Amino acid sequence: MDYPQKYREIAAELGLNEEKDREAAQILNSLLPKKEKTEDNTRLERAIKGRYVFVYGAGPTLKQDIKAIKAAYLHQEKKYVAIAADGAGKALMEEGIIPEIHVTDLDGYPENILAANKKGAITVVHAHADNIKQLKDLVPKLKDPIGTTQVKPFGGLHNFGGFTDGDRCVYLAEHFRAGLIILAGMGFEDEIGEYAGTYVREKKLKKLAIGKRLIEELASRSDVQMLDITSSEGYLVNIPKVSAEHLKNV
Repeated sequence: MDYPQKYREIAAELGLNEEKDREAAQILNSLLPKKEKTEDNTRLERAIKGRYVFVYGAGPTLKQDIKAIKAAYLHQEKKYVAIAADGAGKALMEEGIIPEIHVTDLDGYPENILAANKKGAITVVHAHADNIKQLKDLVPKLKDPIGTTQVKPFGGLHNFGGFTDGDRCVYLAEHFRAGLIILAGMGFEDEIGEYAGTYVREKKLKKLAIGKRLIEELASRSDVQMLDITSSEGYLVNIPKVSAEHLKNV
């Protein structure tokens, strides 16, 4: 991701405050454990590289998609790893699945974010202008979190690409060379899922449109194969739609 150009395009589209985004990034950086960024990269690479990655978004069909994956027993196979986008982590844990990686801007369910982290999830925390309070409240309570920013990274912060929690999960999986990326619960239509964050509807729909665009752009240029098992009528360009049963033969 070309940080300055892509960020400024999105900032202009949404009316973001770049200075506040930098302030949030500085706060998150100050709250992170003191360590080399290579340690973060090693942890993430070990979790992702070569594995089949389920990216769970917080769309309307999330619970239905999780149940389909469980019915096919895919959640029990060691070649698969679960990456949850924010509130999707709560839905997974309700179904007895602990995500290996939890990507969040802390907009979802604080208790669930802390619980998943305590149970071993790698928590990837994102800083932006609207979540400074949540950063101060929750980051000190997390064990070994990894910090990301949407401006140019500095200090202990990373920018693996993407913008919303859902598409940042996809960019993360692609960056660390997943063997296959499978999207679940990735709804980009007008309906907002019950596990989505607390943004107002208009703002949320604009963010979803940007997330969809970024995922499609990545799929068009990446050599990592992507599939979509989201059980909605919508589709993503360059990403074939398949069923959970189909994945048994992949």
